[in-house]
Amino acid sequence: MIKMFSRYARALALTAGFVGMLGLAACGKQEEKAAAPQAAAQPRVYLVGVESAYAPFSSENEQKTVVGFDIDVMKALAKKIGIEVKFVPTPFESIFNSLAQGDLDLLISAITITDERKKSVSFSDPYFVATQAIAVPAADTKVTKMGDLKTLTVGTQSGTSGDELVQQVLGQNSAKIKRFESTPLALKELEGGGVDAVVADEPVVKNYIANNPNSKLRTVNDSTFPKEDYGIAVRKDDPELLAKVNKALAEMKADGSFAAISAQYFGK
Repeated sequence: MIKMFSRYARALALTAGFVGMLGLAACGKQEEKAAAPQAAAQPRVYLVGVESAYAPFSSENEQKTVVGFDIDVMKALAKKIGIEVKFVPTPFESIFNSLAQGDLDLLISAITITDERKKSVSFSDPYFVATQAIAVPAADTKVTKMGDLKTLTVGTQSGTSGDELVQQVLGQNSAKIKRFESTPLALKELEGGGVDAVVADEPVVKNYIANNPNSKLRTVNDSTFPKEDYGIAVRKDDPELLAKVNKALAEMKADGSFAAISAQYFGK
């Protein structure tokens, strides 16, 4: 009887010890879990749609990085707002659809503010004023105004205000309008004689001619061309972001940082 009790007591002791060890191990794991640092939430990165062939506003350098006036402005705005941004090269003709579908959060790409575009997006306060220009071969002396293009073949960039302007003169479905994915492609076609003229944003045309001195092109200005305001676009359901952009833009204009960026690209 005593021996049986001793064996029973030893069995109880062993069982209690095993349970105690399990308890200690469980406590240790709980303590380790409690002590483990919480993973920091990753900050949201705002995707910014830009055209990558529209110098001096936005273009790719040799390292395939998007650079330009619009890029520097957006970087400065993002710093003031306190957000991170990533630039996404996007063809201009599809840039508004990409924003509407949620693939992008903002657009900055020398976008002219128009009543038609206001129907689908919200624009910031204007940050740049531009106009259109006609590019023709330097030897051409016949083209002095927009009306002189009526019988010519004219190149434009699809979906731009220059395209709309040409349609008003030649007709919306005119076979004499040749549309290109980018303005530099249209100007290259003009160099080769594939079109007689190109209508596009003046700063872009002048930048192309200045950087391609062998192109033998010149610009023609028409006093009837309207002034165009560029704006930053956001979705209509994001008024909070729009308010932040406008506030930061106003601060940049007030503290001189916007003027400093502009001077780098366009002079004083």
